[in-house]
Amino acid sequence: MENGTNTQSEGKDPSGFLSKIIGNPVMVKLNSGVVYKGKYFTRELQSVDGYMNIALEKTEEYVDGTKRRSYGDAFVRGNNVMYISADS
Repeated sequence: MENGTNTQSEGKDPSGFLSKIIGNPVMVKLNSGVVYKGKYFTRELQSVDGYMNIALEKTEEYVDGTKRRSYGDAFVRGNNVMYISADS
């Protein structure tokens, strides 16, 4: 981003965004509407690839805004991911 404007190459490669949120809380929304909240595995973030496969730790699953389950670790296959958001 230069002077507040996006270049064409930005937005296509999420690696810059992902590298900034390593170890921070994130929210991952799936195409099905299920939401996972957790933290990225710092050591596993290297495995995020063009398919957006991600590993989370301290993960909670939410359906329709209601917490359903807690997981220690979770792996989300990238083709199920609608978006990843830094969760503050």
